[in-house]
Amino acid sequence: MAEIVKNTIGPSIALEIDAVDTPWPVLVDPNQLENALLNLCINARDALPDGGSIFVRTRNLALSRRDVSGLDIAPGDYLAVSIEDDGVGMSPETVARAFEPFFTTKPTGLGTGLGLSMIYGFARQSGGGVRISSKDGEGTNVTLYLPRHEVAEAPEVVEEQTMEGMFPPSGHTILVIDDEALIRMLVVDTLQELGYETLEAGDGPQGMRLLRSHARIDLLVTDVGLPNGMNGRQVADAARELRPGLKVMFMTGYAENAVLDRGHLDADMQIMTKPFQMDDFIQRIRDMVGQV
Repeated sequence: MAEIVKNTIGPSIALEIDAVDTPWPVLVDPNQLENALLNLCINARDALPDGGSIFVRTRNLALSRRDVSGLDIAPGDYLAVSIEDDGVGMSPETVARAFEPFFTTKPTGLGTGLGLSMIYGFARQSGGGVRISSKDGEGTNVTLYLPRHEVAEAPEVVEEQTMEGMFPPSGHTILVIDDEALIRMLVVDTLQELGYETLEAGDGPQGMRLLRSHARIDLLVTDVGLPNGMNGRQVADAARELRPGLKVMFMTGYAENAVLDRGHLDADMQIMTKPFQMDDFIQRIRDMVGQV
């Protein structure tokens, strides 16, 4: 990923990579790992407004009980992946809240506040943990601890199936449409943890293809500001033509009037304005489609 990171951080920032010659194998989702590394490097870049350096390091570590204090992981062998910068750093108060969903120190419109939250979730679901250390004016270090995988396993073979065969005949299914991959991932993961089946799309046209299919969809959760020709309100209106009575929840960072028609929402439509608390989001979902 070195070239991708270099192109992202720009010429005023030096990228230094110090990788262990023979890293221990880990069992993780490769796309989520790439997203985590890229997001950490973007955060480091944003902490270097006047230029500087970003250091990416990997280490094989045998962690003792004392080493894992505060990480909520078991002692053992881990591959540590660190991204460090010599930038502006963070206060202790900011560090304490860094992994909270929707918490961001960036100006409005320049950050979702989901980057570190998603990275934390990725590390935890991979059986590991993440530690952040930082001081004002002295830079930041974020380290992922990924458990060593002892036996290489052959990839699971998944038989090709039609779209209709992918979804169970019972249970609630929720379609999530959002062009922000991190937000979409957080919402989908939350819904799946609650026991709902999920479908997801990155824009209106992708969502419409699912809505035209035979897949069961009990609720549409969509961002308002979508790319590629259809905003969330247009998708919702088209969806309710195809599926009369389909319930819709809008997520938006804009003023509520952006999705209102003559000052009101249609029946079975609700709106949540970002940033919102996940507990509130979960309660709204359960109110709209019922608890699994």
